[in-house]
Amino acid sequence: MRLSSLLAVFRPALPLILGLSLGCSLSLLMVSWTQGDADDSCGEELGNVGLFVGGHRGDRADSRDGAGNEDFTPRIVPYHKDPNKPHKKVLRTRYIHSELGIREHLLVGVLTSRATLNTLAVAVNRTVAHRFHRTFFFTGLRSAKLPHGMTVVAHGDDRPVWLMYETVRHLHRHHGNEYDWFLLAQDDTYLQADRLAQLVGHLSSGRDLYLGRAEEFIGGEEKARYCHGGYGYLLSQSLLGKLQPHLDTCRNDILSVRPDEWLGRCIIDYLGLTCLEVYQEMRYQYFELGKNADPEREDSPQFRNALAVHPVSEPSLMYRLHKRFSQMELEWTYQQIEQLQMQINNLSHLTPEGKAGTTWPIGITAPFKPKTRFEVINWEYFTEDHVYSCLESAPKCELRGADRADVSAVLEMAVERLNARYQPQLRFRKRRLLNGYRRFDPTRGMEYVLDLVLEAYTQKGHSQVLGRRVNLLRPLSSIEIIPMPYVTEATRVQVILPVTAPEQDYVGNFLDTYVTNMLDTRDNVLLTFLFIYDPFDAQRVSQTDVFAGLKAMISEVEKRYGDVKIPWISVKTEVPSQVKLMDIISKKHPVDTLFFLAGPWTEINGDFLNRCRMNAISSWQVFFPVHFQEFSPSVGSREQPQSSSAFAFDPLRDGHFDRQVFDEACFYNADYMTARTKMAADILDNEELLESMDVYDIFVRYSGLHVFRAVEPALVQKYVRRACNPRFSEDIYHRCVLSNLEGLASRSHLSMALFEQEQANST
Repeated sequence: MRLSSLLAVFRPALPLILGLSLGCSLSLLMVSWTQGDADDSCGEELGNVGLFVGGHRGDRADSRDGAGNEDFTPRIVPYHKDPNKPHKKVLRTRYIHSELGIREHLLVGVLTSRATLNTLAVAVNRTVAHRFHRTFFFTGLRSAKLPHGMTVVAHGDDRPVWLMYETVRHLHRHHGNEYDWFLLAQDDTYLQADRLAQLVGHLSSGRDLYLGRAEEFIGGEEKARYCHGGYGYLLSQSLLGKLQPHLDTCRNDILSVRPDEWLGRCIIDYLGLTCLEVYQEMRYQYFELGKNADPEREDSPQFRNALAVHPVSEPSLMYRLHKRFSQMELEWTYQQIEQLQMQINNLSHLTPEGKAGTTWPIGITAPFKPKTRFEVINWEYFTEDHVYSCLESAPKCELRGADRADVSAVLEMAVERLNARYQPQLRFRKRRLLNGYRRFDPTRGMEYVLDLVLEAYTQKGHSQVLGRRVNLLRPLSSIEIIPMPYVTEATRVQVILPVTAPEQDYVGNFLDTYVTNMLDTRDNVLLTFLFIYDPFDAQRVSQTDVFAGLKAMISEVEKRYGDVKIPWISVKTEVPSQVKLMDIISKKHPVDTLFFLAGPWTEINGDFLNRCRMNAISSWQVFFPVHFQEFSPSVGSREQPQSSSAFAFDPLRDGHFDRQVFDEACFYNADYMTARTKMAADILDNEELLESMDVYDIFVRYSGLHVFRAVEPALVQKYVRRACNPRFSEDIYHRCVLSNLEGLASRSHLSMALFEQEQANST
């Protein structure tokens, strides 16, 4: 009993005791090996091994080995700068993939001609070109009118072999180090972009590879094959580099009528490579289209798995092929979704929540659960004709535009899904919508609840009116990163400030802010005033200038900063249309000028101007910021003062983002001039169009650029009641009135003011 109790006490410490004993034994054994006689051969071998691995050297090792092991001694190589050689600055690339030598996968070159450039080539561009990273259209002679949105390279000669020679040369010279694979095809070929991308993703670009449909040479005597150009063929980057030195020789020595045969002969003769259809179990699939073939009826495995279809005789056939392949891709995608949903449903019982934890639809993010009452997402009620939540705070407004199209599409989809689920037993037809509810959940998409009155038909022809509630979800699609041009924050901004006579009282605060934030910080900003005289003030300008005080303030600023000039332009007009004023400004500045249209109540700072530089991209995007409008101090919060700091305001107390005003804008002069040129034809028919539009309307209707509109917390305006000119268009006048009404105060402050007024009247 005494022994068992003793073991029970020491049992938890047994692993520790055994470990210590084993460690001490091994250390003693190692000491006996390493501290033996120096003449022991075993010790010498172990010592040499230790020298080699550790890189250290003892005295005896130095005397024994001499200079044989000098490579293992650390040495410091001194750096001496040669004063005779100029210092060369190391320039690093802008992007990481350029510095690391990472290339894009695939570049596509389409061989076309002047006769088919505006037909078949346009069809290729509209169907699949946008799904490749880069697509070029190579032609001998370009047509008089080039298609829009296509990168066309004209070589100046219509001979087919010469076109092929110049095309291969161009690809190697300009893009040989940018892409791993090059696909050459004709404009009568339909290509499957996603499958081609999958194919090149599994192939190594370091191998010399010539992949396509193998075709025999004329005569068929030799075993070598060339790739047929009608079905396209892939050239690896390494093959293109090795082929480049032999192109001139091939052009002079090889005679051929077909360009694909000429290229194949050149690759075979000088590189010893033949065309392959299969490489490492990866097959280049193709399909030969019959003369009167109907793409809707093609359903063979060869057609479904084809990477290229040839020949496509006309553009309409190209679009029909694209429709057919898109349908097949959708069918395959829906099948994959159903399989994933079945797997999720089968595994849901293993989760902590069990089957009850499975949300609808399966695989979509669960609905957002608010933690406080302020996070509750409101439902919007609608019928087939009206919606009961309007932007103007009206209780009811008519369904128009995108809202009407959205409701119609949802109703149509609901009936379609019901028929797909219950046919052939039942067939439904919508009679009317009783109630409709929708809300946008930012975590999953737009949710709908519909109360439908349906007429159900049986297979025997009997019908009955039913009322059913259905739930639908329009899920958010995958997020796509849109490539944007590279811009910097070093661009000079030209600030344009139009001022009328009633508005000049607010310019003093504008100038003070401009001097503090721009001139004192030496920001790259220029300011130009635009003085707008009405006809009466313009006649009296020699006796009394209404802008004399403002011009004196500008002179004081110029005296304080000797190297600063603030020019002004005087304009006489009865209707100060923003477009007419911008026409005058545009002619007086270079085309690469970045404009910022400001207002007398704007407070400019460096943070906003940097975003103006970044968001306005030449030939790509214009920027219309939504400024923060402070509420009226007489109606707003009485217990706390107004805050003019850009990031210290409280939206519920100090003001709101004014969505009704489009006066502030950042854009390049060249983009404005391009849009104005497109507008010239409409002005000939309607001269009053200039007074009914502003700069925002010009860019939306005539530019084709991205019109970026976003809230800008760094752009703050003091409260002011704008003078709305009734001579402008109804839309501009209406927006001005709404801006004045919404900028007065928040609803809580307005209700409190009404309550206090009623209390005062009652007493």
